[in-house]
Amino acid sequence: MTFSLTINLLFIIGLVGGILALIDGISRVRGRAALLGVLQIIFAVLFLLSLFFAGIPLGNVLLAFITVVLLILALAFRGGRASVWLALAALILLIIWLVLGPHAISIPGVNA
Repeated sequence: MTFSLTINLLFIIGLVGGILALIDGISRVRGRAALLGVLQIIFAVLFLLSLFFAGIPLGNVLLAFITVVLLILALAFRGGRASVWLALAALILLIIWLVLGPHAISIPGVNA
């Protein structure tokens, strides 16, 4: 496992989306949706670690996809004290990261 850090706009989008997903998971654990919140915390932390360390199992694209699926489920089953806007902002940022991350769309200055 090696530490690698390249700061660009795509990294910031992924970092903020992962942090928002982590905060949303923590607020879900404090509410009633404990299982979904715990899964969201686990995959958000693994995604955030995969941004900093190379060699995290499952890779950052799959971890981001699983986090997006968990955020969609969290929005569908709104239980606990979690805010809709926090999950929605994390969902939008992670979807943007998923589209731009593996170079599905190339935008000069962002991911090119």
